[in-house]
Amino acid sequence: MNTQERFLVTVNRELGSGGRSVARKLAQRLDVRFYDKVQIEGLVREFKLTEEQIERLKASKRSWWTELCDKISRAPGADPYRQGDPETVTSDDLFRSESRILREIAGEESCVIAGRAAFFVLKAHPNKVRVFIRASMAHRMERVMRKQGLSEEAAASAIERVDAGRENYTKKYAGVSRYDTRNYDLVINMDGLTEDDAVDLIMEYIERSGK
Repeated sequence: MNTQERFLVTVNRELGSGGRSVARKLAQRLDVRFYDKVQIEGLVREFKLTEEQIERLKASKRSWWTELCDKISRAPGADPYRQGDPETVTSDDLFRSESRILREIAGEESCVIAGRAAFFVLKAHPNKVRVFIRASMAHRMERVMRKQGLSEEAAASAIERVDAGRENYTKKYAGVSRYDTRNYDLVINMDGLTEDDAVDLIMEYIERSGK
């Protein structure tokens, strides 16, 4: 990956692996924006982003994308269906909106994106690195219990629920398993590693792959 040109890093992760924190720290290290479920859903809330709307905004404002992202980052927690009837919004509608947003982000700027099946939606991006962050169940359980203040039973239930949801989402829209390592350029097991260790490994891979 050439960091002198517009680039993309996608990070998929298991709940409790610390992957989101790794992705956020990686974005800071690379000095680019970080996007995850919260930011992407914020953009969906504010702006359904049809192709027609994209072109209209582009024509009207030179810096429309930065302005829009800054506006969303300052307004969390808005009604996710503020611009439409929730009864008419399907998961397919949301996936299409998210996909348009992801493609627009990757076309406008270098960034790090966590989750949202970005490894699949943006597979045609010419300058990218796709990362998967995993960890043992013991590591994941300990982190979820500590970070979310859950009992062992509740943590196990949360991990099972989120794993199933993310796998079903990925299989439905990408047609592949998120655990298939062929989807990624780099897979990191967090057992025995800190978040900064993982960032160092990704940075080393990026540097080596750009030579």
